[in-house]
Amino acid sequence: MPRTRTGLALVCCAGVVWGTIGPAVHLVHAGSGLSPLTIGAYRAIAAVAALVVASLVTGRLHTCLGLARSHWRRVLITGLSTAAFQLLFFVAVVATGVSVATVVSLGLPPVLLLVLSSVQRRRAPSPARIVTVTTALVGLALVSVAGGSGGAAPNAALGILAALGSGTAYAASTHLGAPLTREHDALTVTTATMSVAAAALVPGGLAVAYLRGETMSTTDAGAWLLLVYLGVVTMAFAYVLLFAGLRSTTSGAAVVATLLEPVTAVLIAVLLLGERPSVEVALGVLLILGAIATLGREGEQEPQPQ
Repeated sequence: MPRTRTGLALVCCAGVVWGTIGPAVHLVHAGSGLSPLTIGAYRAIAAVAALVVASLVTGRLHTCLGLARSHWRRVLITGLSTAAFQLLFFVAVVATGVSVATVVSLGLPPVLLLVLSSVQRRRAPSPARIVTVTTALVGLALVSVAGGSGGAAPNAALGILAALGSGTAYAASTHLGAPLTREHDALTVTTATMSVAAAALVPGGLAVAYLRGETMSTTDAGAWLLLVYLGVVTMAFAYVLLFAGLRSTTSGAAVVATLLEPVTAVLIAVLLLGERPSVEVALGVLLILGAIATLGREGEQEPQPQ
């Protein structure tokens, strides 16, 4: 139980960090005109640069290469799923707004992993798990939809499809990446999988942006600083926290714990932007926090080293 609690705490920290992604991407896009593809590419470059330096300093680079060779299929799929999750989320944010993108892309993974877990165990999920996931999803809907800006979505259909794809990819990357953490430390797993993600995001993102004649650079220093932040903190550091937590936490519990992301976004709006949360948003925050508080009591087996 103590290891499970520690794992959940680390995943919760990742969720808090991710809560700053939506506002940061929105600011970069609005201030620089960079597309989601370009933002994702530059973010990945910053993340991998930070991870490679950290691996070199800690003497883990050789271990990263060994992991990539010994479990190349799982590393490849986890990395590509991570790339898809991030890119599609950025597309959804720009196309349909932060609120809808968040509720769809973060609400889908807990349901998918609950169903997957039930299929693998060949039995229905426990009432406690159903209540936890349902409570979290109701809270997410209240926070994301009731707390939305209410602006018109530029392309609602594209945004919802992108958010659905993002949620599916997030569930896949978390579930497939978890076993890697039983054999290797979080920095090693993050460096290997994020390198794959960057290999997909960087050339593809920049090439498509170039061919479409989109803006590929900006003179806005603030936008570049935010891009570095998005890469180093919300990608490199946050995924190290996630993979460290997955050593002792199931993927299903992890995706519920990361619902602290929209809670953090609400707190940013209240504390930094002076917004006053509605009753619905406040209730949604309490429901999410309540669901997360029950995760360590659901009786799920703690992951074991393989």
